[in-house]
Amino acid sequence: MNYKCPKCHNTTCTVEQLRSTGDTFSKIFDIQNKKFTSVTCKKCTYTEFYKAKTGALSNIFDLFTN
Repeated sequence: MNYKCPKCHNTTCTVEQLRSTGDTFSKIFDIQNKKFTSVTCKKCTYTEFYKAKTGALSNIFDLFTN
């Protein structure tokens, strides 16, 4: 990965995935239909979030596993 922190110019980072709920319906049924990728600088911990696409199958899976 070609990464350079916009704050401290460090070149190492960690990349993680996170999911969250969206509107009222998804909150009531705890369906995590929003998916994001976070990129965090290992030196200064500056973090950026990028929205990722989610599939219908993963949303259905969340409905039955929560």
